[in-house]
Amino acid sequence: MGYQKLGVNTGHRKAMLRNLVTSLFRDERINTTEARAKEVKSIAEKLVSTAKKGDLAARRQALAYIYEEDVVRKLFDSIAPKYSERPGGYTRIIKTGHRRGDAASMVILELV
Repeated sequence: MGYQKLGVNTGHRKAMLRNLVTSLFRDERINTTEARAKEVKSIAEKLVSTAKKGDLAARRQALAYIYEEDVVRKLFDSIAPKYSERPGGYTRIIKTGHRRGDAASMVILELV
């Protein structure tokens, strides 16, 4: 099926997802809408799997996507080693109800 458009144009969507992934790895949990969380989850899982390889090519791939260098360092030095035995499923989505303004389904996306 591919991806969701999330109601924004291509450039905005890519930037938003990169920002959300960066925030997720920096803070280890983010509060966002369910649709965005599902998109971020798939990207984050792939980045953690890439980081588990731990070589220079993997680090450069992560640097190409994540905005902050110190977040990439954290991903490779502390997050990826935590999941070395785990074959996947590094994130968890917890539903928190609906947003007051537009009743969007809100969730907490966190690293397991």
